[in-house]
Amino acid sequence: MSIVPKLLESQDAFLSILGVPVPGIERVFDLIDASTLPANLFLKHLVVLADFGGEMLQRVNAQFASLFPDSALEYIWLTESGAETRLYRFRQMPVSNLSNDRLGLSGRRLLEKQPRSPLHEDIIALLILGKAATNENVSNVLAKCEISDCLGKPQSLEKFVRQRYIWVSRITAGSQSNNLGQIAQRFVMNYLRENINFEGIGITANGHIPRVRHTEDLDKRETTFDITVSNGEKYVAVEVSFQVTTNSVIERKSGQAQARYEQIAAKGYRIAYVLDGAGNFQRESALRTICAYSHCTVAFSASELVVLCQFIRDYFRSEPETNG
Repeated sequence: MSIVPKLLESQDAFLSILGVPVPGIERVFDLIDASTLPANLFLKHLVVLADFGGEMLQRVNAQFASLFPDSALEYIWLTESGAETRLYRFRQMPVSNLSNDRLGLSGRRLLEKQPRSPLHEDIIALLILGKAATNENVSNVLAKCEISDCLGKPQSLEKFVRQRYIWVSRITAGSQSNNLGQIAQRFVMNYLRENINFEGIGITANGHIPRVRHTEDLDKRETTFDITVSNGEKYVAVEVSFQVTTNSVIERKSGQAQARYEQIAAKGYRIAYVLDGAGNFQRESALRTICAYSHCTVAFSASELVVLCQFIRDYFRSEPETNG
């Protein structure tokens, strides 16, 4: 589930491209085509090294007109005879929808071998040449995009890459945390299906509860819950959060907890939480809020999931409550 093994496996090929002395950035594009490295995987290496992920690229794309009013990047290129001022003209940026998925950088798309495209070229140029921009504002925005200093210098390049991987590993942590969360959600859903053993119950991933919405506005879409358990008359929403780092996920669930609880309880339904991971337990205030607005809160372990199953069985055995 992690991109790190794929990056390590292809690192030598990546370094061999950037380690060749080239007369200009266009030659780097030719080397990518001549190598065994797909353009999207080459770009992923650059994204990680620069610690300049999808969100930052989207910001640059959104502010493109102010950063590059002439649709060109003026930059300093180092040669044997000295520094030269050059111009890279963007071929496709800005685009209406710039995303990791479109660039082939996310999840399974990274395993697809995407050939070089004009959009790939534009992003590669940004990440390699950004800090070398002659415009001070552009250089500041792209300050982490400094690998052009090491082009054609294998020893400097290898040192730069090794040092950079020590502190950019957090760019992979969000992806890893999200993947772990998805695995945990599927595990809990399958565990409930195998252990509740209550006739007539349906268990759905990313399900809805009738008339439970983000707000009281009836035009708003129904709220999506990680797992819903229902027999058509009664409903239990189950939210799963497994976070390996401190991030905004637990805070978001905490912020939503009271409103969700009040809507669900008013209709005679139930909401439960499965929480685990250091990122959750380091947010004591958020945990207290969730526990205060939950009918059942358990950790991600076999003994705790037994408690959750029993809670759900007891609820469906009880007499129906009058729905609000």
